Amino acid sequence: MRMASVVVDTNVTCAANGDAKQADPKCVLRCLQELVVTRNGRQVLLDDKGLILQEYLKQKPHGFPQGPGDAFLVWVYDNQANPAHIRVVPVTPLNGDPRGFAEFPDDADLMAFDQDDRKFVAVALASGNTSPILNATDTDWWIHRNALIRNGARLKFLCPHLMIDED
Repeated sequence: MRMASVVVDTNVTCAANGDAKQADPKCVLRCLQELVVTRNGRQVLLDDKGLILQEYLKQKPHGFPQGPGDAFLVWVYDNQANPAHIRVVPVTPLNGDPRGFAEFPDDADLMAFDQDDRKFVAVALASGNTSPILNATDTDWWIHRNALIRNGARLKFLCPHLMIDED
């Protein structure tokens, strides 16, 4: 039986650190709880090109971790070759194609979706299961939620009270 897996957007670790100015104490606590659950019982999905790991490393300060979100990122880095904790998913970057990845939906409603977040969607969809993408504070996920869900993405909003409704 395969362990439950999850894609963790970087904004979750930032919120857990208290680094996201829009994250209130309720959001910070929710992100901390979700990272603990993930570390203790889920596989984190990464891409085979190292793009998600590179983004995580950009968020980690030099030296020792400064907060629990940073500690989670160090744990991911330390376990990147451990299939008990990390699952690496092949993705196909498309240079010159606005989608960015072959695995990203070809949907006009997603043309304005953040280019930097497309790797998370590509990994989740390429994983072959219903791995949720965790989001804490990034409203772009909320704005595009209907199109993402329609195209097979599963989203988990940890701080839905911070999302704005653009509908």
